[in-house]
Amino acid sequence: MADSHFHHPSGFDRAFAIGIGLNLLYVLVEAGYGLAVGSLALLADAGHNLSDVLTLVLAWVAMVLARRPATARHTFGWKKATILASLVSALFLYAAIGVIIWEAAGRLRSPVPVDGATIMVVAAIGVVVNTVTALLFMRGRKSDLNIKGAFLHMAADAAVSAGVVLSGLAISLTGWNILDPLISLAIAVVIIFSGWGLLKDSFHLILGGVPAAIDSEAVLAYLQSRPGVSSVVDLHVWAASTTENLLTTHLLMPGGASDAFLDETARYLRDQHQIHHTTIQVQQNPNAGGPGQDHEAAPFKGCWPQKR
Repeated sequence: MADSHFHHPSGFDRAFAIGIGLNLLYVLVEAGYGLAVGSLALLADAGHNLSDVLTLVLAWVAMVLARRPATARHTFGWKKATILASLVSALFLYAAIGVIIWEAAGRLRSPVPVDGATIMVVAAIGVVVNTVTALLFMRGRKSDLNIKGAFLHMAADAAVSAGVVLSGLAISLTGWNILDPLISLAIAVVIIFSGWGLLKDSFHLILGGVPAAIDSEAVLAYLQSRPGVSSVVDLHVWAASTTENLLTTHLLMPGGASDAFLDETARYLRDQHQIHHTTIQVQQNPNAGGPGQDHEAAPFKGCWPQKR
């Protein structure tokens, strides 16, 4: 049996602390001015930004929990908290959509006069704040779904704030107050598209799906091609967290396997397929007892690949 070790993700504590502080301050400023000038676009963006502050807090807490060591009761530790945080982060985005659309629909029926110049200035500050925060998480977005969630929230906010700036400019030039709720609806559309990938990927991992970065067919082909392997059964690949992936399998090897074979296999899976924790059970007799017993005659339906 081979078993590689977990690798803990790089910390982003400073990035989270700065991002939360900047965005919370901006939410207070934006909401205050939104109420003062009666701008739904500013209030909608402030609500969206508040959900992002909560998202950053949740992601940070999840990252801290993921560092906790394994125990007899939680043998993988709290690593899956990062996946749960990603899912909740996506749900926060969609919760904000309903509020924005509801308020925008009311304003479309009865447009309210707003101060375009104030909207422009406040939203422009938001572009800067959200862009700076997004850059704090840029380096980790490709390797950690939890960090990717934080990055996408901030990047989307920067784009939304830019749209609100254009809304304020258009209102100042034309006097068309109806542009305020229309921009709010545009914000809702941006949130829908920016959150879909995160929601889909998080839900997939919660259900134990194969992480998007791993080609399970390629992993199977590699294991089948290894010298001495006559069959691969009970192959499972899933995520322990947003940064750590696991694999377990049974290899039918009539001639047995050396420690060097197991180490080389685990190292290849880690380096080429981002699988950080590999457990391989070698079975010499296809009719031996245990989980791999008589797979040819009666394959276990819950395992992949299934025998035909």
